Amino acid sequence: MHIAHPYRANKPWPLWQRLGVSASVFLSLSCPGGVWAQDGLAAPDWPSISLHGFGTLGATRADTDSAQFVRDLSQPNGAGTRWTSKVDSLLGLQANVQFSPSTEAVVQAVTRYHADSSYRPELTWAFLRHDFSSDLSLRAGRLGTEFYMLGDSRLVGYSNISVRPAPDFYGSLVFSYIDGVDLSATLPVASGLLTGKVFWGQSPEKTPYAPGILWDLHGSTLMGGNLDYSVGPWQVRLSHVQVRFNHEMPVDALLRSIGDPLRGVSYLSLVPQMAMADSQTNFNSLGLVYDQGPLNVQLMLNQIKHDGAAYADTKAAYALAAYRLGAVTPYLGVSRSFSDLEELPSSVVPGVNSLTSLLVAQSVTNQHTYTLGGRWDVQKNLALKAQVDWVHGQPISKFPFKSVQSDWDGRMTIFSLTLDFVF
Repeated sequence: MHIAHPYRANKPWPLWQRLGVSASVFLSLSCPGGVWAQDGLAAPDWPSISLHGFGTLGATRADTDSAQFVRDLSQPNGAGTRWTSKVDSLLGLQANVQFSPSTEAVVQAVTRYHADSSYRPELTWAFLRHDFSSDLSLRAGRLGTEFYMLGDSRLVGYSNISVRPAPDFYGSLVFSYIDGVDLSATLPVASGLLTGKVFWGQSPEKTPYAPGILWDLHGSTLMGGNLDYSVGPWQVRLSHVQVRFNHEMPVDALLRSIGDPLRGVSYLSLVPQMAMADSQTNFNSLGLVYDQGPLNVQLMLNQIKHDGAAYADTKAAYALAAYRLGAVTPYLGVSRSFSDLEELPSSVVPGVNSLTSLLVAQSVTNQHTYTLGGRWDVQKNLALKAQVDWVHGQPISKFPFKSVQSDWDGRMTIFSLTLDFVF
Protein backbone atom coordinates (compact mmCIF):
# COMPACT_ATOMS: atom_id res chain seq x y z
CA MET A 1 0.00 0.00 0.00
CA HIS A 2 1.43 3.36 -0.99
CA ILE A 3 1.32 6.08 1.65
CA ALA A 4 1.52 9.72 0.62
CA HIS A 5 4.20 11.47 2.65
CA PRO A 6 3.30 15.15 3.00
CA TYR A 7 5.92 16.33 5.45
CA ARG A 8 8.53 17.66 3.10
CA ALA A 9 10.37 20.95 3.28
CA ASN A 10 8.55 24.04 2.06
CA LYS A 11 7.74 23.76 -1.60
CA PRO A 12 6.29 26.35 -3.96
CA TRP A 13 2.63 27.32 -3.41
CA PRO A 14 -0.01 25.98 -3.13
CA LEU A 15 0.08 24.48 0.33
CA TRP A 16 -2.16 21.59 -0.66
CA GLN A 17 0.32 20.39 -3.26
CA ARG A 18 2.97 20.32 -0.53
CA LEU A 19 0.64 18.24 1.64
CA GLY A 20 0.04 15.75 -1.13
CA VAL A 21 -3.71 16.30 -0.84
CA SER A 22 -5.69 15.42 -3.92
CA ALA A 23 -9.17 15.77 -2.47
CA SER A 24 -10.65 19.09 -3.60
CA VAL A 25 -14.21 20.28 -4.00
CA PHE A 26 -14.66 22.37 -7.12
CA LEU A 27 -17.80 24.48 -7.39
CA SER A 28 -18.94 26.14 -10.59
CA LEU A 29 -20.39 29.63 -10.49
CA SER A 30 -22.58 28.72 -13.46
CA CYS A 31 -23.73 25.49 -15.06
CA PRO A 32 -21.42 22.50 -14.39
CA GLY A 33 -18.86 21.96 -17.13
CA GLY A 34 -20.14 18.43 -17.66
CA VAL A 35 -23.50 19.77 -18.83
CA TRP A 36 -21.85 21.97 -21.42
CA ALA A 37 -19.67 19.08 -22.60
CA GLN A 38 -22.72 16.85 -23.06
CA ASP A 39 -24.26 19.52 -25.26
CA GLY A 40 -21.10 19.76 -27.33
CA LEU A 41 -20.43 23.33 -26.16
CA ALA A 42 -17.26 24.80 -24.69
CA ALA A 43 -17.52 25.50 -20.96
CA PRO A 44 -17.55 29.23 -20.09
CA ASP A 45 -14.41 30.69 -18.61
CA TRP A 46 -15.76 31.13 -15.06
CA PRO A 47 -13.60 31.37 -11.93
CA SER A 48 -13.32 28.08 -10.06
CA ILE A 49 -13.50 27.65 -6.30
CA SER A 50 -11.82 24.90 -4.34
CA LEU A 51 -12.50 24.26 -0.65
CA HIS A 52 -10.09 22.54 1.72
CA GLY A 53 -9.77 21.95 5.43
CA PHE A 54 -7.34 20.74 8.04
CA GLY A 55 -7.43 20.07 11.73
CA THR A 56 -6.00 18.40 14.79
CA LEU A 57 -7.69 16.64 17.68
CA GLY A 58 -5.11 16.64 20.45
CA ALA A 59 -4.65 15.68 24.07
CA THR A 60 -1.67 16.82 26.13
CA ARG A 61 -0.56 16.51 29.74
CA ALA A 62 2.61 17.11 31.77
CA ASP A 63 3.98 15.48 34.89
CA THR A 64 4.03 18.69 36.94
CA ASP A 65 1.87 21.69 37.80
CA SER A 66 4.89 23.86 38.64
CA ALA A 67 4.62 25.34 35.14
CA GLN A 68 2.21 25.00 32.23
CA PHE A 69 3.35 23.73 28.85
CA VAL A 70 2.31 25.71 25.74
CA ARG A 71 3.16 25.17 22.09
CA ASP A 72 4.00 28.88 21.66
CA LEU A 73 3.62 32.25 23.37
CA SER A 74 0.29 32.99 21.68
CA GLN A 75 -1.40 30.70 24.24
CA PRO A 76 -2.20 32.29 27.64
CA ASN A 77 -1.97 28.97 29.51
CA GLY A 78 -1.45 25.34 28.73
CA ALA A 79 -1.08 21.80 30.02
CA GLY A 80 -0.47 20.63 33.57
CA THR A 81 -1.05 17.23 35.12
CA ARG A 82 -4.56 16.94 33.67
CA TRP A 83 -5.15 16.05 30.05
CA THR A 84 -6.18 19.04 27.96
CA SER A 85 -7.13 19.50 24.32
CA LYS A 86 -6.32 23.21 24.05
CA VAL A 87 -2.58 22.97 23.37
CA ASP A 88 -2.82 21.39 19.90
CA SER A 89 -6.46 21.09 18.83
CA LEU A 90 -7.61 23.33 15.98
CA LEU A 91 -9.69 23.44 12.82
CA GLY A 92 -8.96 25.35 9.63
CA LEU A 93 -10.93 25.97 6.44
CA GLN A 94 -9.54 27.42 3.23
CA ALA A 95 -11.09 28.60 -0.03
CA ASN A 96 -9.10 29.19 -3.22
CA VAL A 97 -10.68 31.21 -6.02
CA GLN A 98 -8.86 30.84 -9.35
CA PHE A 99 -9.70 33.85 -11.53
CA SER A 100 -7.22 32.92 -14.24
CA PRO A 101 -4.17 30.67 -14.61
CA SER A 102 -2.07 33.49 -13.14
CA THR A 103 -4.41 35.11 -10.56
CA GLU A 104 -5.81 33.52 -7.41
CA ALA A 105 -7.48 34.62 -4.18
CA VAL A 106 -7.04 32.62 -0.97
CA VAL A 107 -9.03 32.92 2.27
CA GLN A 108 -8.28 30.82 5.35
CA ALA A 109 -9.89 30.83 8.80
CA VAL A 110 -8.64 28.91 11.83
CA THR A 111 -10.23 28.29 15.19
CA ARG A 112 -7.80 27.40 17.99
CA TYR A 113 -7.01 28.29 21.57
CA HIS A 114 -5.29 31.67 21.49
CA ALA A 115 -4.51 34.93 23.22
CA ASP A 116 -7.89 35.81 24.75
CA SER A 117 -8.47 32.27 26.11
CA SER A 118 -11.17 31.63 23.49
CA TYR A 119 -11.56 29.59 20.33
CA ARG A 120 -12.82 32.57 18.35
CA PRO A 121 -12.11 31.96 14.62
CA GLU A 122 -9.28 34.01 13.15
CA LEU A 123 -8.87 35.11 9.55
CA THR A 124 -5.30 33.91 9.10
CA TRP A 125 -4.99 34.27 5.32
CA ALA A 126 -6.87 36.57 2.94
CA PHE A 127 -4.74 37.54 -0.02
CA LEU A 128 -4.67 37.96 -3.77
CA ARG A 129 -1.81 36.34 -5.64
CA HIS A 130 -0.67 37.15 -9.16
CA ASP A 131 2.01 35.26 -11.07
CA PHE A 132 3.76 37.58 -13.52
CA SER A 133 5.57 34.50 -14.81
CA SER A 134 6.36 31.01 -13.59
CA ASP A 135 9.31 32.54 -11.71
CA LEU A 136 7.88 35.78 -10.27
CA SER A 137 4.80 36.26 -8.07
CA LEU A 138 3.27 38.92 -5.86
CA ARG A 139 0.83 38.47 -2.95
CA ALA A 140 -1.10 41.20 -1.15
CA GLY A 141 -3.47 41.01 1.79
CA ARG A 142 -3.33 38.96 4.97
CA LEU A 143 -0.33 36.64 4.79
CA GLY A 144 1.04 33.94 7.06
CA THR A 145 4.41 34.74 8.63
CA GLU A 146 7.55 32.88 7.59
CA PHE A 147 10.10 33.70 10.27
CA TYR A 148 11.68 30.25 10.10
CA MET A 149 11.87 27.37 7.66
CA LEU A 150 8.68 25.25 7.72
CA GLY A 151 7.05 27.96 9.83
CA ASP A 152 4.27 28.88 7.39
CA SER A 153 2.59 25.48 7.85
CA ARG A 154 3.24 25.01 11.56
CA LEU A 155 -0.50 25.01 12.34
CA VAL A 156 -1.19 22.21 9.84
CA GLY A 157 -0.36 19.20 11.98
CA TYR A 158 -0.70 16.76 9.08
CA SER A 159 2.16 18.49 7.23
CA ASN A 160 4.55 18.04 10.18
CA ILE A 161 6.30 14.85 11.16
CA SER A 162 6.03 15.48 14.89
CA VAL A 163 3.02 16.45 16.99
CA ARG A 164 4.09 20.10 16.93
CA PRO A 165 7.12 22.15 15.83
CA ALA A 166 9.75 22.20 18.59
CA PRO A 167 8.65 24.83 21.20
CA ASP A 168 12.28 25.53 22.12
CA PHE A 169 12.70 26.80 18.56
CA TYR A 170 9.28 28.00 17.36
CA GLY A 171 7.69 28.81 20.73
CA SER A 172 8.88 32.42 20.79
CA LEU A 173 6.75 33.32 17.74
CA VAL A 174 3.69 35.40 18.61
CA PHE A 175 3.13 36.72 15.08
CA SER A 176 1.01 34.32 13.02
CA TYR A 177 0.04 36.65 10.17
CA ILE A 178 0.46 40.17 8.81
CA ASP A 179 -1.44 42.55 6.56
CA GLY A 180 0.99 43.41 3.80
CA VAL A 181 2.70 42.26 0.61
CA ASP A 182 5.41 39.85 -0.46
CA LEU A 183 7.32 39.28 -3.68
CA SER A 184 9.05 36.03 -4.57
CA ALA A 185 11.28 35.07 -7.47
CA THR A 186 12.88 31.78 -8.52
CA LEU A 187 15.79 31.13 -10.82
CA PRO A 188 17.91 28.09 -11.65
CA VAL A 189 21.38 28.08 -10.09
CA ALA A 190 23.80 25.27 -10.88
CA SER A 191 21.68 22.10 -10.70
CA GLY A 192 19.14 23.48 -8.23
CA LEU A 193 16.61 26.28 -7.73
CA LEU A 194 17.21 29.49 -5.81
CA THR A 195 14.11 31.24 -4.48
CA GLY A 196 14.13 34.65 -2.84
CA LYS A 197 11.27 36.34 -1.01
CA VAL A 198 10.90 39.79 0.54
CA PHE A 199 7.90 40.99 2.52
CA TRP A 200 6.53 43.96 4.43
CA GLY A 201 3.45 44.27 6.58
CA GLN A 202 1.85 45.19 9.88
CA SER A 203 0.50 42.96 12.59
CA PRO A 204 -3.23 42.98 13.48
CA GLU A 205 -2.76 40.66 16.49
CA LYS A 206 -2.60 40.69 20.28
CA THR A 207 -0.57 38.39 22.49
CA PRO A 208 -0.79 37.28 26.13
CA TYR A 209 1.45 39.34 28.40
CA ALA A 210 0.28 38.21 31.84
CA PRO A 211 -2.80 36.39 33.14
CA GLY A 212 -5.79 38.39 31.91
CA ILE A 213 -3.59 41.05 30.25
CA LEU A 214 -2.98 41.31 26.50
CA TRP A 215 -0.23 43.17 24.69
CA ASP A 216 -1.57 44.97 21.61
CA LEU A 217 0.71 44.21 18.65
CA HIS A 218 -1.54 46.03 16.18
CA GLY A 219 0.44 48.25 13.86
CA SER A 220 3.81 46.67 14.63
CA THR A 221 5.82 46.62 11.42
CA LEU A 222 7.38 43.41 10.14
CA MET A 223 9.76 43.26 7.21
CA GLY A 224 12.33 40.78 6.00
CA GLY A 225 12.97 37.98 3.59
CA ASN A 226 14.58 34.65 2.94
CA LEU A 227 16.77 32.83 0.45
CA ASP A 228 15.91 29.23 -0.26
CA TYR A 229 18.04 26.82 -2.29
CA SER A 230 16.80 23.35 -3.29
CA VAL A 231 18.84 20.69 -5.03
CA GLY A 232 17.91 17.04 -5.12
CA PRO A 233 16.85 15.92 -1.62
CA TRP A 234 18.45 18.97 0.03
CA GLN A 235 16.93 22.30 0.92
CA VAL A 236 18.58 25.14 2.81
CA ARG A 237 17.04 28.44 3.91
CA LEU A 238 18.51 31.64 5.32
CA SER A 239 16.00 34.09 6.84
CA HIS A 240 16.00 37.53 8.43
CA VAL A 241 13.02 39.39 9.91
CA GLN A 242 12.83 42.76 11.66
CA VAL A 243 9.95 43.68 13.95
CA ARG A 244 9.33 47.22 15.17
CA PHE A 245 6.74 47.36 17.95
CA ASN A 246 4.02 49.96 17.76
CA HIS A 247 2.50 49.74 21.25
CA GLU A 248 4.12 49.62 24.65
CA MET A 249 3.95 46.40 26.63
CA PRO A 250 1.34 46.72 29.42
CA VAL A 251 3.82 46.56 32.29
CA ASP A 252 1.96 49.14 34.39
CA ALA A 253 -1.25 47.10 34.11
CA LEU A 254 0.71 44.08 35.30
CA LEU A 255 2.11 45.94 38.31
CA ARG A 256 -1.36 47.22 39.21
CA SER A 257 -2.65 43.65 39.13
CA ILE A 258 -0.11 42.59 41.78
CA GLY A 259 -0.73 45.53 44.13
CA ASP A 260 0.73 48.61 42.43
CA PRO A 261 4.13 48.55 44.19
CA LEU A 262 5.09 51.91 42.60
CA ARG A 263 1.97 53.65 43.92
CA GLY A 264 0.73 54.86 40.53
CA VAL A 265 4.12 55.92 39.14
CA SER A 266 4.75 54.57 35.63
CA TYR A 267 7.48 51.93 35.73
CA LEU A 268 8.82 52.88 32.29
CA SER A 269 9.29 56.50 33.37
CA LEU A 270 11.79 55.15 35.91
CA VAL A 271 13.46 52.60 33.62
CA PRO A 272 13.05 53.87 30.03
CA GLN A 273 15.54 51.26 28.75
CA MET A 274 12.81 48.66 29.27
CA ALA A 275 10.43 50.30 26.78
CA MET A 276 9.39 48.22 23.77
CA ALA A 277 7.41 50.78 21.72
CA ASP A 278 9.49 51.85 18.70
CA SER A 279 12.17 49.29 19.61
CA GLN A 280 13.29 46.64 17.15
CA THR A 281 13.74 42.89 17.40
CA ASN A 282 15.70 40.88 14.83
CA PHE A 283 15.04 37.22 14.03
CA ASN A 284 17.78 35.36 12.13
CA SER A 285 17.63 31.70 11.18
CA LEU A 286 19.29 28.97 9.14
CA GLY A 287 17.48 25.79 8.19
CA LEU A 288 18.53 22.56 6.46
CA VAL A 289 16.30 19.67 5.39
CA TYR A 290 17.21 16.35 3.79
CA ASP A 291 14.26 14.33 2.48
CA GLN A 292 14.75 11.31 0.27
CA GLY A 293 13.18 7.90 0.30
CA PRO A 294 12.21 6.90 3.85
CA LEU A 295 14.62 9.31 5.57
CA ASN A 296 13.82 12.86 6.65
CA VAL A 297 16.32 14.96 8.64
CA GLN A 298 15.83 18.57 9.77
CA LEU A 299 18.35 20.92 11.38
CA MET A 300 17.47 24.49 12.39
CA LEU A 301 19.35 27.35 14.10
CA ASN A 302 18.04 30.76 15.14
CA GLN A 303 18.98 33.93 16.99
CA ILE A 304 16.63 36.55 18.47
CA LYS A 305 18.15 39.91 19.38
CA HIS A 306 16.25 42.78 21.02
CA ASP A 307 17.20 46.45 20.97
CA GLY A 308 15.55 47.00 24.34
CA ALA A 309 16.38 45.41 27.68
CA ALA A 310 12.91 44.03 28.46
CA TYR A 311 13.56 40.63 26.88
CA ALA A 312 16.66 38.49 27.00
CA ASP A 313 18.35 37.73 23.67
CA THR A 314 18.11 34.04 22.84
CA LYS A 315 19.58 31.36 20.62
CA ALA A 316 17.94 28.06 19.78
CA ALA A 317 18.47 24.96 17.67
CA TYR A 318 16.82 21.66 17.00
CA ALA A 319 17.46 18.46 15.06
CA LEU A 320 14.83 15.92 14.04
CA ALA A 321 15.30 12.58 12.26
CA ALA A 322 12.49 10.36 10.99
CA TYR A 323 12.45 7.07 9.08
CA ARG A 324 9.36 5.88 7.24
CA LEU A 325 8.52 2.19 7.59
CA GLY A 326 5.45 1.79 5.41
CA ALA A 327 2.60 3.56 7.17
CA VAL A 328 4.56 4.09 10.40
CA THR A 329 7.21 6.76 10.95
CA PRO A 330 9.22 6.76 14.18
CA TYR A 331 11.19 9.92 14.91
CA LEU A 332 13.74 11.31 17.36
CA GLY A 333 14.51 14.93 18.13
CA VAL A 334 16.59 17.15 20.34
CA SER A 335 16.32 20.91 20.84
CA ARG A 336 18.25 23.51 22.81
CA SER A 337 17.51 27.09 23.79
CA PHE A 338 19.44 29.52 25.95
CA SER A 339 19.52 33.21 26.75
CA ASP A 340 22.37 35.69 26.53
CA LEU A 341 22.07 37.45 29.88
CA GLU A 342 23.38 41.00 29.99
CA GLU A 343 23.60 43.60 32.73
CA LEU A 344 20.15 44.96 33.51
CA PRO A 345 19.31 48.69 33.62
CA SER A 346 19.24 50.08 37.15
CA SER A 347 17.34 52.75 39.04
CA VAL A 348 17.99 54.59 42.31
CA VAL A 349 14.33 54.23 43.29
CA PRO A 350 14.01 51.53 45.97
CA GLY A 351 12.42 48.29 44.74
CA VAL A 352 12.59 49.11 41.04
CA ASN A 353 15.64 46.94 40.34
CA SER A 354 13.93 43.89 41.79
CA LEU A 355 10.91 44.56 39.54
CA THR A 356 13.23 44.80 36.52
CA SER A 357 14.81 41.47 37.39
CA LEU A 358 11.39 39.91 37.81
CA LEU A 359 10.17 41.17 34.43
CA VAL A 360 13.23 40.09 32.46
CA ALA A 361 13.28 36.69 34.19
CA GLN A 362 10.07 35.73 32.39
CA SER A 363 11.96 35.66 29.06
CA VAL A 364 14.97 33.65 30.22
CA THR A 365 15.53 30.15 28.83
CA ASN A 366 18.28 27.61 29.44
CA GLN A 367 17.12 24.12 28.60
CA HIS A 368 17.24 21.22 26.20
CA THR A 369 14.43 18.88 25.20
CA TYR A 370 14.55 15.28 23.98
CA THR A 371 11.68 14.06 21.80
CA LEU A 372 10.57 10.52 20.96
CA GLY A 373 7.49 9.86 18.88
CA GLY A 374 5.75 7.96 16.15
CA ARG A 375 3.36 8.75 13.33
CA TRP A 376 0.91 6.26 11.85
CA ASP A 377 -0.72 7.20 8.55
CA VAL A 378 -3.95 5.35 9.24
CA GLN A 379 -5.29 6.16 5.80
CA LYS A 380 -4.87 8.83 3.18
CA ASN A 381 -5.14 12.31 4.74
CA LEU A 382 -5.39 10.93 8.31
CA ALA A 383 -2.46 10.52 10.72
CA LEU A 384 -2.28 9.43 14.36
CA LYS A 385 0.71 10.56 16.44
CA ALA A 386 2.05 9.82 19.91
CA GLN A 387 4.96 11.75 21.43
CA VAL A 388 6.90 12.18 24.65
CA ASP A 389 9.09 15.23 25.37
CA TRP A 390 11.60 15.39 28.22
CA VAL A 391 12.53 18.97 29.15
CA HIS A 392 15.76 19.37 31.11
CA GLY A 393 16.36 22.95 32.17
CA GLN A 394 17.53 25.09 35.03
CA PRO A 395 15.11 26.67 37.53
CA ILE A 396 15.72 30.06 35.86
CA SER A 397 14.41 28.64 32.56
CA LYS A 398 10.86 30.03 32.51
CA PHE A 399 10.49 30.69 28.79
CA PRO A 400 8.17 29.80 27.05
CA PHE A 401 6.23 28.20 29.93
CA LYS A 402 3.22 29.85 31.57
CA SER A 403 2.21 30.21 35.26
CA VAL A 404 5.64 29.25 36.55
CA GLN A 405 5.56 28.56 40.30
CA SER A 406 8.24 29.07 42.96
CA ASP A 407 8.96 25.31 43.15
CA TRP A 408 9.76 25.04 39.41
CA ASP A 409 13.00 23.11 38.89
CA GLY A 410 13.18 23.42 35.10
CA ARG A 411 12.22 19.81 34.38
CA MET A 412 9.06 18.52 32.76
CA THR A 413 7.83 15.48 30.84
CA ILE A 414 5.06 16.08 28.29
CA PHE A 415 2.80 13.38 26.84
CA SER A 416 0.90 14.10 23.62
CA LEU A 417 -1.61 12.30 21.39
CA THR A 418 -2.99 13.83 18.21
CA LEU A 419 -5.15 12.91 15.26
CA ASP A 420 -4.29 15.11 12.26
CA PHE A 421 -6.42 15.30 9.15
CA VAL A 422 -6.86 17.21 5.90
CA PHE A 423 -9.80 17.21 3.53
